[in-house]
Amino acid sequence: MALSMQQSAQEHSPSANQPYRFALVALTSLFFMWGFITCLNDILIPYLKGAFELNYTQAMLVQFCFFIAYFLVSLPAGKLVGQLGYQRGIVVGLVVACVGCLLFYPAASAGIYALFLIALFVLASGITILQVAANPYVSALGPAETAPSRLTMTQAFNSFGTTVAPFFGSILIFTEGAEVIKGDASATQGPYLMLAGALLLLAGIFAKLTLPKITSQTGSNTSTKGSAWQYSHLTLGALGIFMYVGAEVAIGSTIVNFFTLDSIASMHEGEAAKYLTYYWGGAMVGRFIGAAVMQKISGRTVLAFNAMSAFALVLIAVFFDGMLAMWAILLVGLCNSVMFPTIFSLALNGLGKHTAQGSGILCLAIVGGAIVPLFQGMLADSIGLQWSFLLPALCYVYIAFYGIKGAIPHAIESGK
Repeated sequence: MALSMQQSAQEHSPSANQPYRFALVALTSLFFMWGFITCLNDILIPYLKGAFELNYTQAMLVQFCFFIAYFLVSLPAGKLVGQLGYQRGIVVGLVVACVGCLLFYPAASAGIYALFLIALFVLASGITILQVAANPYVSALGPAETAPSRLTMTQAFNSFGTTVAPFFGSILIFTEGAEVIKGDASATQGPYLMLAGALLLLAGIFAKLTLPKITSQTGSNTSTKGSAWQYSHLTLGALGIFMYVGAEVAIGSTIVNFFTLDSIASMHEGEAAKYLTYYWGGAMVGRFIGAAVMQKISGRTVLAFNAMSAFALVLIAVFFDGMLAMWAILLVGLCNSVMFPTIFSLALNGLGKHTAQGSGILCLAIVGGAIVPLFQGMLADSIGLQWSFLLPALCYVYIAFYGIKGAIPHAIESGK
């Protein structure tokens, strides 16, 4: 779909470059916003864990309800955006996300954890619609040969959102030095009302903006023989996306509680939350470093190296204490940086007419962000939080295998 949209975009005259540029600037605000909101979950988990006296498994339901939306809503969202168009789809996504933020107010007033989980699912559903609409729209806003550059730039703003969210979230949700009051989750009301206002404002702006009309030209691909599932490097890559998103989210979700352990840093939650900036900031910086390195070194090699480095760092965090363990787990963010785009591109390599289907399969694999953190929560409850990091460590072992061998293009069935 994205390829046909790019071809459609190229049919516009050179005079259309200016509205493209303006539209791209407007879209970067969306990437920043959903990066900010997604990363706030890492602050929300330790806060709600304390407010509702949850165990780790129960607390990880925050990520489960958030990321399961990618699995359940992506396909319906694609149909919705196909009917409404990309600009209207963005507006709908913003409004749905706004409703999700507003639901935090009654959830906190009622003091019911299940209502927070419902609010998170609604919020994530809106963000899923946004991603379905905005990602291909960015690809289509200009020549196909510069599409990777545009996507990299907008993804950088997404990373910027994840980097600044922990700092502001720790200030807005945690009161410095104060203990979380049992049964009181009212600290979430103000921040999420502000987010609702920002999302509603963006929805109004995008409803009024005059953006380039870009239509997809689907047709021939739907009748082609074969399937993306016949390519082993695609199916193994989908598992790689599952493992990567799961490991990254699981680690980010537990860092605050990890740093509060007496054996690690004995920090207050508010202070520990600010250190998340280093974890997500490392991913942002590493993305630029990786882009430069992969001009000279193959993506498979870089992916394998980063995965093995992440594995070693997680093991240090498991078997050592104090500042060494603390900074080791934070440095994993730097290793994570190139994994998603590299796995994504390697998995789609050589799929030809099945590229669109392959892309959809990879997007569904983001559900790893719902499953792996939940299982890590179960491990934390049974064997301890520090030892539970062995689960994301195993995820990085698989990612290293994918870089070394699994990413080699191969069709399971003959005839492409």
